[in-house]
Amino acid sequence: MPIPMREATTEIPGALAAATQHQPGARAALAAALDAPTHAYLFAGPPGAGKREAARAFAAELLAHGAPDPPDARRRALAVPSPHPDLVWLEPPGNQHLVEAVREHVIAAASYRPFEGERRVFVIAAADAMAEESQNALLKTLEEPASFAHLLLLSAEPEALLETVRSRLREVRFQALAPEVAAELLAERVPDASPQERRAAARLAGGDVGAGAMLCSVGGRELRAAAEACARAARAGDLAERPWLELLAASEAAGKTASDAARAAAEALAAEAGESEGPAARRRAKEGEESARRAGRRGRTEALDRGLALVAAWLRDLAAVADGGSELVLTSDRAGELATDAEGLDSRRARRAAELVMDTRRRLTVNVSEELALEALAYRVESLIGKR
Repeated sequence: MPIPMREATTEIPGALAAATQHQPGARAALAAALDAPTHAYLFAGPPGAGKREAARAFAAELLAHGAPDPPDARRRALAVPSPHPDLVWLEPPGNQHLVEAVREHVIAAASYRPFEGERRVFVIAAADAMAEESQNALLKTLEEPASFAHLLLLSAEPEALLETVRSRLREVRFQALAPEVAAELLAERVPDASPQERRAAARLAGGDVGAGAMLCSVGGRELRAAAEACARAARAGDLAERPWLELLAASEAAGKTASDAARAAAEALAAEAGESEGPAARRRAKEGEESARRAGRRGRTEALDRGLALVAAWLRDLAAVADGGSELVLTSDRAGELATDAEGLDSRRARRAAELVMDTRRRLTVNVSEELALEALAYRVESLIGKR
């Protein structure tokens, strides 16, 4: 149920304007929605399109309305993580939301009146990671919401949501950023990276600025190097060094970085609240540790998935070079290495190898041994493209 489009107001709030500056359709829809917000929205679009930033800015405006101190309510809602008691931001702890978490933090909590102002906002990030049980449990809240509750579901794969859920949401559509736009934004985020590296990162990340910035970081460069080493070792027909272990190690390091960042954010919130001892401080410390663990698992999972996507990109680029199509190369800053690896290669076999990688990405969303899955993948790819 897309929001009827009309001209956005000229007084669109600054944070919301900044979050949607490259999404004119979403910007107009959300500006119009501020006049008379409905109870449930679906922010749909590819990763990195700005859904999270827009959701946080939109939530901040909803919570500022009727608050005793609107600027302070807005400031706290925009903080990551947010200390605002009327903003609930639910992330999946791994590949899937826990039905207990959806019931406790959204369904049950949505019936409680606001702590401060006139509204409560519940954001479910990666809503497509809700199992069918969780989605069915959420239906009653969507059908009979409290007048003060607003739900924002964010999804890169809205088709994974039940139709009964989607039909009860107002859709706000986000488009993928053009690689050129993403590269320009990366110049602000990672000024130390070379223009060539930023362009390649923007293309490899599919316009996802956050993922592109990660690829330009120390950890991202290590992840990319490990992914390319896996692909090149399979092409060379030499897997004796077990290069997939480096990919796992790089993913583990990314998880630790995410965990450390979440722990630091939790400690900063505790310091701002002035809590150093007592039950409240112990509860906040426990929640901070749980948040750090969840962030670590999520960061590791996302890094491994990104690493496999980089392996697949290398293989697709090999196929493109083998076919003589240089303009299709994603890893444009590795043209020399690609040309060397593409010599004598059957492009059809490289494309089939890329399909195997993508199939492994899907299989890793269920409980399989990552190391065994990557080892099996490496040998299957070698059988297809290895030099003999």
